[in-house]
Amino acid sequence: MLDLYRKIFGQAPQTIQKLAGAGSGRSYYRLMAEGGVSAVGVEGGEPSESSIFMVLANHMRQKGIRVPKIYAFDNSSKVYLQQDLGDISLYDLIAQDRKNNGTLSQSTTNLLHQVMSELPKIQFLTAQDLIFTPKAYGTFPLPEGGEEQHFSANVVRRDLNYFKYCFLKLTGIALDEDELDKEFAQLEQQLLHIAASQQCRTFLYRDFQSRNVMVKDGQPYYIDFQGGYLGPIYYDVASFLWQTRADYPIALRQELLKTYYDSLQQYCQIDYDTFCEALDKFVVFRLLQVLGAYGLRGLHERKTMFITPIVKTLHQLNDNAQLAQLPYIKQLIQKALQLPRFQPQENKGRLVVRVTSFSYKKGIPEDYSGNGGGFVFDCRAPHNPGRYDEYKSLTGLDKPVIDFIETQTTLPLYLNNVYALVDPAVETYLRRQFTSLVVNFGCTGGQHRSVYCAQHLAEHLAEKYPEALIMLTHREQGRSQQFNI
Repeated sequence: MLDLYRKIFGQAPQTIQKLAGAGSGRSYYRLMAEGGVSAVGVEGGEPSESSIFMVLANHMRQKGIRVPKIYAFDNSSKVYLQQDLGDISLYDLIAQDRKNNGTLSQSTTNLLHQVMSELPKIQFLTAQDLIFTPKAYGTFPLPEGGEEQHFSANVVRRDLNYFKYCFLKLTGIALDEDELDKEFAQLEQQLLHIAASQQCRTFLYRDFQSRNVMVKDGQPYYIDFQGGYLGPIYYDVASFLWQTRADYPIALRQELLKTYYDSLQQYCQIDYDTFCEALDKFVVFRLLQVLGAYGLRGLHERKTMFITPIVKTLHQLNDNAQLAQLPYIKQLIQKALQLPRFQPQENKGRLVVRVTSFSYKKGIPEDYSGNGGGFVFDCRAPHNPGRYDEYKSLTGLDKPVIDFIETQTTLPLYLNNVYALVDPAVETYLRRQFTSLVVNFGCTGGQHRSVYCAQHLAEHLAEKYPEALIMLTHREQGRSQQFNI
């Protein structure tokens, strides 16, 4: 590595700093000479991955995609030098914003929009003029009878089995493997049908998320793409927007999705509703794969830092309306959420009030606590903001909708009557040391009126009864929140 640096830059590095690894087996070092260029040296890991990374990086740079420049490669030692992109990832900016301000800054939000706008370019241009072979990429013919590496039944089943063996099996939940395999086969068939129906040749990045976007000089640079292959566009969108640790607010996620879709149109024409329907299935698939990854780290390797992401991912899956088409998997997710290891220790024995907004078109939420009972409030009578174009892309969490509801509908009065019914029940449950109460709000689409009511009741109960744990779910919006943790 030192000889390679000296050969390329004409002098030996004066400082060598070992950088944090990414769990891949590769080691990273920052090498710098006084007044010279800073470069990152990479060694170790799977040799073929190094070759893949370099071929892809050079190809993507030629297509105008911001990826690290490769300075040099030593074929004998499989060591290479690449551009130093610094230490700040997009995820670091997100985490820092939340720590400092509790919300994302405008500059970070702008970067998120830029990344989603550039994703179609990455997907479409990377797939041009390059042959994707199973263990090496290059612009050369495939072996006779060979096939390019692509999104396939083996890929789908591998990730579903990752969820099965690295998460479900490790939880100890009893499985009906025949039922599970039936739903795996159903999801696999749906995903492969979507992939086959996509007419365009595109690159599936595989791990497209904010941790793999470095920010240098105010611009996003993309890394860790060596695991990619040919595949449908939806997986990367799901991977980025439903990244558990990033936890984007639902309104921002919708805005970012629209930014991606608008940019997509210059490469491929697709109806928005058709796009969203396909995306929903890939969101479920990606989250199942993520649970397998977190299960391996948290349950098998016993790294406690991964337990919280497991719980968040379980909630994301549980709140996803698409999971209703996979009732057995949904049942397993519900059982996992009830496991003691996924319950905060300080919440054992507390009253848990589960408040949910939902669409009557998709059915009243099931009560998996085993207690039954609770409240279901119908919010369909008051005037519906969803009838107006300016509110159709918003929810009951957005200020324009809130203003409309509070000035043009009877929902605030309705909600006061709800408080008068629910508050005494909470007080009784607390006094009698009950541990579960369910309150559901339904409307036509589960987007405006029910969301408004569920949010306000949860905040009301959290403030009035701090001894109770309030778990809020906007089912059709894929959004969860907990109060008084």
